[in-house]
Amino acid sequence: MNSEIVESFAQMVREKGIDKDLLTGIVEDVFSMMVRKKYGQESKFDVVVNMDKGDIEIFLERQVVEVVEDPNLQIDPATARELSGEDLEVGEEFVEVIPLVSFGRRLVVSAKQNLNQRIKEIEREIVYNEYSNAIGDIIVGEIYQIRRNEILINHNRNELLLPKSEQIFRERYKKGDTVRAVVKEVRKNSGTPLVIVSRADSQFLSKLFELEIPEIYDGIIEIKKIAREPGERAKVAVESHDDRIDAVGACVGMKGVRIHTIVRELNNENIDVINFSEEPLVFIQRALAPAKLKSIEIDQEGRTANVLVAADQVSLAIGRNGQNIRLASKLTGFEINLVKEGGEDEYDIELVDFKEDLGEELYLKLIDAGFETAKEVLESPMSKLLGVQGLTEEKINEMRAMMKRDLEEAEVDEEEGDEEESQAEKTEPVAEEAESNEEEAVKDAAENSDVPVSQEVTAEATETSGDPDTQVPLEVEEKTEVDDNKQDAAGDTAVPEKSGD
Repeated sequence: MNSEIVESFAQMVREKGIDKDLLTGIVEDVFSMMVRKKYGQESKFDVVVNMDKGDIEIFLERQVVEVVEDPNLQIDPATARELSGEDLEVGEEFVEVIPLVSFGRRLVVSAKQNLNQRIKEIEREIVYNEYSNAIGDIIVGEIYQIRRNEILINHNRNELLLPKSEQIFRERYKKGDTVRAVVKEVRKNSGTPLVIVSRADSQFLSKLFELEIPEIYDGIIEIKKIAREPGERAKVAVESHDDRIDAVGACVGMKGVRIHTIVRELNNENIDVINFSEEPLVFIQRALAPAKLKSIEIDQEGRTANVLVAADQVSLAIGRNGQNIRLASKLTGFEINLVKEGGEDEYDIELVDFKEDLGEELYLKLIDAGFETAKEVLESPMSKLLGVQGLTEEKINEMRAMMKRDLEEAEVDEEEGDEEESQAEKTEPVAEEAESNEEEAVKDAAENSDVPVSQEVTAEATETSGDPDTQVPLEVEEKTEVDDNKQDAAGDTAVPEKSGD
């Protein structure tokens, strides 16, 4: 029986990774509890567990006395002689080996439950310590269950949680897929610790850079800051501690091989790698690339930057849905305000267009306070807006962020519309010229023919072949209509031809 118990404990050591010495201590504690329950709290005993040999022995010590007052602590000489076969004097210690079967079924079951509880606590502690020390590290696991708002991942027989908020929103997962993620958080609770992993966190992107780029792993290149919108776009600021190594070039790799590996892992997320600078002017300029800036005004105390750009650079600076300027603001730590060159023509939106978002009550209060456009709200001092009943600083910031975002998107749409209109204007003269050429060709053909002519004109686009002045001329196809009396008896059609003089 003893060997069976020890073998089951040895199996726990192998499967669950419990330290053998720690498990030995737990077994000793559990059996000590059994002895105390049967022989009292003051009983003297010793529990010896030998995991290698598979032995568990319990030794109970009692004092030899003439008159036994407490049988758990004392024994008379005759009984001691009967159990040990030795003559013991009064006052000596009698040591007896207690078999496990003598404890009874109830104590054994209680000890088993206690042991299971202790082992579960140790397992929880092992899991918690393992993943607490791995926070910020990438793990590779297998998806074994997909729920509506979370995915369960099996990693080393432990259950990890990938919540929807930590997923890349455009990714689709299937049961059995292998997935990489970074350990973000470990929470203790009544059961097994909750291990939360993430693919959307900036730390995941940072670790991917560390895995794919040896210079970052070795500390030659340092990632200073990351701004990321998972699945869409990210900006990474890097700095080289070795003047001989170009930080951006090392991260991108030969023909982009290094950065492409990371992009594929992140479901084709666009990644901009830029050189970090302690100088805000330079850093903001790099963060807003590829837009070309006219000037930058910095307010260090307010952490704001007013950036002047040419009209044709507005859409580049703002980016799709305001993404470029948002990420640049996160990366630099400055709230970037874009100023279009020729400010009087800046786009504005009337407040009535925000009526549905603001709500009827707040909209009317803003109108009563003299606000009519989004620009007026954005440029108005905070103190004036706080004077509007019901507005708090938090609500004002949310309202301004919404209006600023809509303004930026509207400006981008306007820029794109202007570009399309400009392209259309450039196309119109070309079309008119082609139409004029067609008319002249028809006129010439009609004048040089003796029969009525119905023309079908096929215009081929002007092409260049090395020489920009070389053009493919318009081709004219003529269909002649021949009078019935000009047909001969054989039915052949005679078409008179007239060469031009």
